[in-house]
Amino acid sequence: MSGAGGEAVGAGGSGAGALLVVGDVVTDVVARHRGPLASGTDTAASVRTLPGGAGANVACWAAHSGCADVRLLGRVGADAAAWHERELTASGVRARLVVDPTAPTGTVICLVDTGAAAERTFLTDSGASLRLDPGDWSEALLDGVARLHLSGYLLFSEPSRALLTSALASARARGVPVSLDPASAGFLSELGVDRFLDLVAGVEVLLPSRDEACLLTGLPDAADAAAKLSRHVPLVVVKLGARGALVARSGAVCARVPAVRATPRDTTGAGDAFTGGFLAALLAGAAPEAASVEGCRAGALAVERVGGRPGGRPPGDAQQRMRQGI
Repeated sequence: MSGAGGEAVGAGGSGAGALLVVGDVVTDVVARHRGPLASGTDTAASVRTLPGGAGANVACWAAHSGCADVRLLGRVGADAAAWHERELTASGVRARLVVDPTAPTGTVICLVDTGAAAERTFLTDSGASLRLDPGDWSEALLDGVARLHLSGYLLFSEPSRALLTSALASARARGVPVSLDPASAGFLSELGVDRFLDLVAGVEVLLPSRDEACLLTGLPDAADAAAKLSRHVPLVVVKLGARGALVARSGAVCARVPAVRATPRDTTGAGDAFTGGFLAALLAGAAPEAASVEGCRAGALAVERVGGRPGGRPPGDAQQRMRQGI
């Protein structure tokens, strides 16, 4: 299968040990402001346009963390397909980007308060990203793949839910372990807990945030939530941001991993960075506890930079580089 630039996803690379990520590829517009937004007038902000998407971010951080063969299946609009493929390739990811004939590339407005916590709020137009469907899936995408990771955003539209079901079935048939990041507490509450648990049956690693874990269990304590979820999914790693991570198996928390100290500038994509670092370490043979340490390290690197990727250039810069033949 060919990407927007014609590269075959199932060919080349190291073969054994590859990570395949299926998920969203979007354009992030990051607006960093200080203090509350001024209603009805102007709020000064620094604004940048960067490549993003939870699935794409995970793939880029896995490659940055040392995974030699990272592949990605996503869907974009014709408006930004070339830029996104170029950015993914520059990050060491081999992408199969399906170009949607009608929908534009998804866009997320990231409002980041530049106060001490650098917390962010997202305004999301999913665009083409959630229009992935079973017709975009092929069992050949699993050739040479050791792990499959699914972005939870796939759960939030009918076509991409059907694709997720197809991908899970293919992975089970081949014995490929599957991980999933629930992605959004807001969207999860609309989907419903019981439906979520039914859809992710067969997933072996679940990587929720604290808010997502608590929402999925109805429990206010992250450790209790992690323990309860690990009765449904064999391995649960709950991401706690500045408080590190919890690892749970068989109904009990088995490790508490401290965070790596960082000075946050933008928390956009920090959870994706954790997941990418974690999966790269897991593929390299690390135990889940040690892999969570690497996840925390990647998360710390992520919050100290603007945007959700280890690197990323705005579209104009990409176009300039293309004109120069770089």
